[in-house]
Amino acid sequence: MLTLVHAPRSRSTRFLWLLEELGADYDVMTVDIRRSVSNSGARDPRNPHPHGQVPALLDDGVLITESAAIALYLTDKFPANGLGPQVGDPLRGPYLGWLAYYAGVLEPAVTNLWKQRQDDEDKATYQALDDRLRSTLDSAPWLLGETFSAADILFVSLLQFARQMLPPHAVYDDWLARANARPALARALTKDAA
Repeated sequence: MLTLVHAPRSRSTRFLWLLEELGADYDVMTVDIRRSVSNSGARDPRNPHPHGQVPALLDDGVLITESAAIALYLTDKFPANGLGPQVGDPLRGPYLGWLAYYAGVLEPAVTNLWKQRQDDEDKATYQALDDRLRSTLDSAPWLLGETFSAADILFVSLLQFARQMLPPHAVYDDWLARANARPALARALTKDAA
């Protein structure tokens, strides 16, 4: 049985969305987390995440943490919906690349921007990130072209919480609007608010 360790209005909300897209059977364990922006909350002793954060996923007692790893784990476990290309699919490499890019480039670049600690190298990385995303989305509706994937969920979830973290280009607004129109997201947001 899958259990999503979840805190409402946090990074774990994206996994409610992904689980709904996958049509997976899952439980939700709602936990409290320390929220740095509001300086509220506390570490919940029930939370199995080693840092007391979310998201975390339990699959029959096996713990999976980190957004890119959870996305890959779930899309490999539930291949039927096509939200993560499988080994042998020509889109598998680009999919893995986008998951790694999210964790290794987007998150650090946006964190440095938000915390106002960008040096010249950070500014160049942020500009390269913007250029790559815009050129990808100028030519196709999703990161994998015509195929919506869990990689889109990771990237778009950032825009849902902090649209201002990427420049004000229409291509980002259109991407966000396409993703926000997905019925699985509506179901996930209902569960997030519960």
